[in-house]
Amino acid sequence: MAKPGTVVLRLETTQSREGALDGAWWPHSRDVGAELPSLLHALTEHLGPIASVGLDTDAWDDVPARLMVDGRSVHIDRYPVGDDTVIITRGDRDHFSLLVVPPQASRDAALAAMARAIEAGGTDSAQQILIATGIGSEPPAEAT
Repeated sequence: MAKPGTVVLRLETTQSREGALDGAWWPHSRDVGAELPSLLHALTEHLGPIASVGLDTDAWDDVPARLMVDGRSVHIDRYPVGDDTVIITRGDRDHFSLLVVPPQASRDAALAAMARAIEAGGTDSAQQILIATGIGSEPPAEAT
């Protein structure tokens, strides 16, 4: 695991952005106030100002409506989506979808999942990547 205060992040390096995901993030905890500012600071350096972030409220502790990051207010969209991603919005409509690796993942599994998330043209969903790398589990079967 990285030192506290550092961000474990991988972004797709091509301009095509043809894959299902644009990158991956491995937070240290489920504390939005502790984790999100560092991520947004790092993303701002690469992408420019971030307008909003979409988070799965079920995956995080105490999700606020806004966060101040580098002197800018960033809106937090809160959805109970359960899809193992975070959606970053730059400008009005430029969205980046990042796989969120659970904090408890082993280093090897997390790095493998992050590498799969940035494969050019990759079509696997976040959940499929987590299952394939041994981090996630199969969703429960629907009752018939």
